[in-house]
Order: sequence, then C-alpha cells, then structure tokens
Amino acid sequence: MRRVAVCVATFQRPVGLHRCLEAIAGLTFSRVSPPEITVVVVDNAPDSAADVCDEMRPRLPWPLRYEGEPRRGISYARNRAISAAREVADFVAFIDDDEAPEPNWLDELLHAQGANDADVVAGPVTRHFESEPPEWVHRGGFFVDPRRPTGTPVRDPGTGNVLIRLAALEQFDTPFDARFALTGGEDTHLFLRLHRAGCTMVWADEALAHEWIPASRANARWVLMRIYRGANTWSLCERELDPGVRATAVRAAKGLARVGMGVAMLPFAWMMGRHMVVRSLWYVCFGTGNLTGLAGLRYQEYRVTHGN
Repeated sequence: MRRVAVCVATFQRPVGLHRCLEAIAGLTFSRVSPPEITVVVVDNAPDSAADVCDEMRPRLPWPLRYEGEPRRGISYARNRAISAAREVADFVAFIDDDEAPEPNWLDELLHAQGANDADVVAGPVTRHFESEPPEWVHRGGFFVDPRRPTGTPVRDPGTGNVLIRLAALEQFDTPFDARFALTGGEDTHLFLRLHRAGCTMVWADEALAHEWIPASRANARWVLMRIYRGANTWSLCERELDPGVRATAVRAAKGLARVGMGVAMLPFAWMMGRHMVVRSLWYVCFGTGNLTGLAGLRYQEYRVTHGN
C-alpha cells in the first residue's frame, strides 16, 4: 500500500481551503488500490486555517494534520509540508488552497506514477471565475493552460496539482529554495533541479483539479504582472542552474525578441480588440521578465494574497 500525504499550503483563504478539503474528503479509487492517506494543512498565517481544519477533521476519511509555519512565504510553507509528509508517507501530493480536485484526482496521479515509475506526476488545472470577467479575458485565453496526453514527459509542472516521490527529494535539505519565498518560482527551481538529476516527470491528463479565480485577478494588470513574474523567476532559475555564456545569450535574445514582437503587434492590436492589446503587452512583459531575471532582479508577487 502506497502512503500519500495530501498537502495544502494556505494563507488567509478559509473559504477556498474549506472547499478544497471538502473535495479531498470525496476522493475515490478504482484504478489503484486505495492508498494510506494523511492530509496535511500548512497555515502560513497565524491560525487563519485552524477553525476550518477543526470543522473538517471529523468529516475526512483520513487523519488531518495541521501545521503552522510562521515564516512568511510559499517556500517555507511547502518545506514544512514536506517535513510533515516524510514522517507518514512515501509520496506527497500538492494542491493549492484555491483549488478543488475531482474525485478521481489522486487515483489518476497514482495510476500514472505506477505506469511510468515516475518520480513526479502533474495534472491539469481548469479555472473558473468567481464573478463574470470582462469579455476580453475569455477571448484572450489568459487563464487557460495547455493540455497534453497522459504519460507525456514534463519539465516544469508546478505545484498546483502534482505528486512527488519523497525519495527523489532526499538530495535536498530544503527542497523549496527560500530565496523564492515571496516571488514564487520555488517550484520551477525545484523541478528544473529534479530534471537535471534525471528524475522521471510525466503528465496525467485525467487527474483534474479546479481553481477559482477572484475578481482581483481578472484584470489586465494581474495578467501582465503574472507573466512578468513567471518569466522573471524562470530566468532567475536558468541564471543559477545554467550560468554559461551561451545559455545567457540565448535567454537574452529570446527576451528581446518577445519585447520586439509585442511592440510590433501593438499598432494592429488596437483594431482587433482589447484582448489583442493585452496579448501584445503580455509579450512585452514576458520578454522584460526574462531580461530582469537575467539581471538578478526579483518581483515579490506573494507579498499580496488574492481572494479568500
């Protein structure tokens, strides 16, 4: 029997956490034997999740472990989750506190893990808006991620929906680097290191989770800052892990090309609709993030939380 710690790092999102734990309580298994599960909630704000955990504990079919992490930042919270998981599990499954998994979520992750003898298995996240966003948000597809066939190798899956073999993390004292605590990108840094270490990482397209997007994110500023941050942290990771002149030159050239593409699109974008204007600026922010990351500058996205 495989032992799995289902881990949720949370920060001042009691409504989202409650929805997440309710969905975890409904997990079912048909493709693999039911694992031995421990649910781990790591609270990154003083007692913001304690009441929710107390309410949900008797409703879960498995034990729920509540951990407080006073050091602010997603890296600290996820490292605390890993520490707790190592005591009770062989695998850790991460899901975010603004998400809710489908009933077969963990079943599909574990099935793909066994079929591929994988160290990391990632699944898709579909997004739903808490209130109807502007039309350009839908037309631009800014909250839609690509899907791929189950078993497809992945390089940078993210931690919103992922299963990790804990033995693969033994090489790291603290898997999630504290330098990314408030910037995000701690998962990119980890998975790029695992990829370089030869770990097997695959996709499980049936392991679906749902994310709820608050109104504070359904706007151009958030969309543009999000892609800027993602490109910035990716370049920060590459700058450290592949510091050669050639890699730096390639990343700089890509950044400049994206800025140029966005600027070139702008005169025509105004005639095609606001979604294309935002897409043009999206390329500019993407390229700018690449360049500032190469320069060692960091954008601390997680100083602010969105929604509850």
